[in-house]
Order: sequence, then C-alpha cells, then structure tokens
Amino acid sequence: MIVSVVSKIKTKIFLFFFLLYLLLSFNNFHICFFSRKFNDPYCITAGSKPGFQISSQQNESFTGDRVSGDHTKILRSEDKKGHDDVLEQEDKPKNIGPVPDQEDKPKNKADLYSLIDVKAEEEYSKYIKPKSEGERYALKAAVKYLNLQRSWLAPGDENINKTRSCEGKGVYVYDLPSKFNSDLLVGCNDILPGVNLCSYFKNEGFGEAIENLGKGWFRTHMYSLELILHSRVLKHPCRVFNETQAKLFYVPYYGGYDVLRWHYRNVSDDVKDRLGIDVLKWLESKESWRRNAGKDHVFVLGKITWDFRRYKVPWGSRFLELQEMQNPTKLLIERQPWQVNDIAIPHPTYFHPQTDDDITSWQIKIASKPRRNLVSFAGGARPGNPDNIRSTLIEQCVSSSSNQCRFLNCTNRGCMNPKNVLDLFQDSEFCLQPPGDSATRRSVFDSLICGCIPVVFTPYTAYYQYAWHLPEDHRRYSVYIREQDVKETRVNVVEILKAKTLSEKEEMRSYIIHQLLPGLVYGDSNAKFKKFRDAFDITFDSLLEKIKQSE
Repeated sequence: MIVSVVSKIKTKIFLFFFLLYLLLSFNNFHICFFSRKFNDPYCITAGSKPGFQISSQQNESFTGDRVSGDHTKILRSEDKKGHDDVLEQEDKPKNIGPVPDQEDKPKNKADLYSLIDVKAEEEYSKYIKPKSEGERYALKAAVKYLNLQRSWLAPGDENINKTRSCEGKGVYVYDLPSKFNSDLLVGCNDILPGVNLCSYFKNEGFGEAIENLGKGWFRTHMYSLELILHSRVLKHPCRVFNETQAKLFYVPYYGGYDVLRWHYRNVSDDVKDRLGIDVLKWLESKESWRRNAGKDHVFVLGKITWDFRRYKVPWGSRFLELQEMQNPTKLLIERQPWQVNDIAIPHPTYFHPQTDDDITSWQIKIASKPRRNLVSFAGGARPGNPDNIRSTLIEQCVSSSSNQCRFLNCTNRGCMNPKNVLDLFQDSEFCLQPPGDSATRRSVFDSLICGCIPVVFTPYTAYYQYAWHLPEDHRRYSVYIREQDVKETRVNVVEILKAKTLSEKEEMRSYIIHQLLPGLVYGDSNAKFKKFRDAFDITFDSLLEKIKQSE
C-alpha cells in the first residue's frame, strides 16, 4: 500500500514539473503567488524577487522562505522559446572543453553553444515525439542542458596519475556541525517506520559484506550515496585543509537522510525544511561561500531530485527550490532534466572494488558467463498506477514461449537478497528496466555491472540523466523501446529482443563489461586504482573541470 502511494506521489511531482516547464515555454506567461508577505505578486517564472521584473543578479542575502529554481533565470519572458540561453552569463563556462563524441572541438563559447543548439534541434525528438509546441521546447531544453553537462566531462587519460595531478585542483571538505550529518544516522532503527537501516551504515555506507559473493561485495542500500562519497572525499588525493587553496568545496550535509526521516510522519512542512535552511545559514557565514555565491560548492543528495522539490503534495522538502541552492552543483541519483546544476551520478550497486585486479577479475568472470535466459525482469507490478507498463511487461514475460523470459517478483521480498538479483542478471542477456516509483532505477546499474544489457522504455531512465557516466549513443549499451508502444500493446518486447543478432549482443556486452563497468562502481575509500577510474573519480574529475571552465 505504501509503495503504491509513494509511486503515485512521485509520478505527480514529476508531471507537475514537466507541465510547469511547458507552461514556462510560452511568451509572457507567469505563475504568481499573492501573499501578505509581499506588496507585489511573487512570480516564480520571473526570478526570485517579488514583482514581475526579471532579475539578472543572484540575491546573496538569505532567502530561505522563498520558492525558486534556476529555471527562473533560464526562462525569460522576452525569450519566446524559453531555452535559447542555456544559462545566464555568469553561469556559463568561460573556457570551453570538447563535447564528447565530437571530432571538431569547439574553439570558444559561441562555437560550443552553437553546437549544442544544433544537437538539440537534431535530437530532441529521438526518443519522444512531441505532441505540442511547448513539449517540443521542453524536450529541446532537456537535450541542451544534457549536452552542456557533457562539455564538463573530464577526459580520461592512459596515464591515470597524470590525469589526477592535484595542481590547481584542491578539494576542501567542510567540517559541519554533526547535526547536519552523523547525528541523522543515530536513530538508524527509526529513520523509516518499521525498517532498521543500521546494518546499511556499516563499512562507510557499503553495508555488511556479502561473504558468499566474494571480495568487494556488500549489502549496500540504494540511498547510501551520501555516506559513500563523504567517506571517499575525506581521502581524496587533492584534499586541502586551507580554504584559500581550494577550487571545489564539498558540503557533507546528509540531505537524503534528512528528508527520508519525515516521509511517513505527520509533521509540518516547516519541520521538513528546517535543517536544510539551517545548513545554508551556516554556509552564509563563510567567506568561502560568499566569494562565489556557492558556485564552486557541491552537495551530494542520495535520493531523487523530486524528494527535494515539494509542491502541493506533502512529500519531501523544498531544499532544491531555495534560491541559495541554484548556484551550487547537486549530485543526485536522479536529476531534474531542466536544471543544469542537477548532475545525476550512478546509483550505488553492491560491488565496491579496492584494486584494478578486483575489477579485472570480475570482468573476466562475467564476460565468460553463460547466458541461459534471453530476457529477465526483477521488479513488481504497479497495480495502483494505470500508466505504468510493468504489468504489461510481466504478462509478456511469463507468457513467452520456450521460457525465454524469467520474472523475479520483488513484491514478495524476493529481491531483498542481493544474490537472487545478481544471479538472475548474470544469467540473462537482456534486463527489462521500466520506470518504478520514479524514472530511474538502481536496477539499471545492477544489470550493467552483471553484463546484462538494459532495455529502457523512457529516456528519463538513463539517457537524459547520466551525462558523465553513460555514453551519448545509447545503442552501445542498451535497447530502447518506446513506453507508449508497450502501453498500447503495439509491440511484444520479448519478440523484439529475440530478433537481436548474436554479434549485436556480443558487441554491446563487451562494451558494457570492458568500457563502462569500471566507471559505474564506487570503489572502497582506500581504493588504489591505477588502470581504471571508478564512478567517484569520474564525478570529481568532472566537477573540477566544471569549476575550471567557470573561472
């Protein structure tokens, strides 16, 4: 019952922001609040200040009681399309790096933004056919922001030690009061009613070791990202202890656990928002924050972006809607597609290697693993959500001939044991990845590290999310089948996958195992990688590249 309610709420939140974006795409359209606090209407589509004026400056005073978002400065009333300027001038990178997969590197800002415009025009309808002009603008903007994020991707290098030179790359970690992080874990047996999370906080957020799976495997919770990255950044080779030497400032606020503890409790919105506002007040007292209005700061929030963008429904906080949170970079497991400073990074998996050999040994194992199943699906139906395609997929799976599709039902706790899921994915050539409570799934990354080719039904599951960790060409690692085609039973997914040739499957699986896999896992905090970059390395190398381009 709880899962069904959560799914409905999160679906409504996503639809609200999508519809809001469509509305914002039209000229002179504003959404305003009338309040006794303001003499004039407060229009969220016209910047962060009362009245209809468009503010071109960031308000550096604390405004924690205002609702805003960086779409309010991207979408301007004088710009009919609402997406021609990806960012206000102060947020655009001044030194332009290459957009991945482009042979001709842009030489300056104009070239980069021209290239991004061209790509958005060419690619916005690749996955979803727009039904209106407003939807077309929204899809183009989503592609635009994604390609801008790709321009920040730090390139790899055959000489990893050279790539990881710390010159001009100091990382400073704030020593926050414990109420903002470790204190939130003290009541680990009561964060979620009836659920004891204490065991998941062991081993620096990896959870308890899974002995029967071998070295580097842990029972990691899907919301452990904040703990994992905090432990890792404390040992970052470029960490500095003097703020003046820093290029990047890490704020170890466990916002995900803060919001999680209120999900199923009857508390006021003020209570849900209080700690997030407090951490921003704490930062406001720091010269390091005020110097660049937080633009060189990063927050890690181990849940989906919609949990921090509350609107109307009593779910989550509005931390990411606060004006002070528009400049910093936010790392999340699912981003808001129209927020350029929302960066999606991989969901934590169960595998946390410590050395290159740990990765190589696993690659060899799964590359030679026999795949007895053509298709598999680990999940549950969503009977309370008629728009969800899971029931259709389950029906197609269980009714397939020759037992070519295996279904692991997660509603009866069959997925609580990680080995059940991992064994299924290692035995399968394709793994179905329909949306669940939200667009993204941890299961996408569990399947990839097992060499199982994910089958994706909406671009918001992966293609519009992980600009730094997944390649632009989705055909290299996944199969895309339109969600609407499944919903209207115009296709049989199992039959489509049967038609894939052996060479197609082998090529995709080889790319996943040998090229993608190392960059999708979070290594041990004492990891010593010389050959590979893991998800943490890629993320922080790219964060530093983003800061470098903004100087």
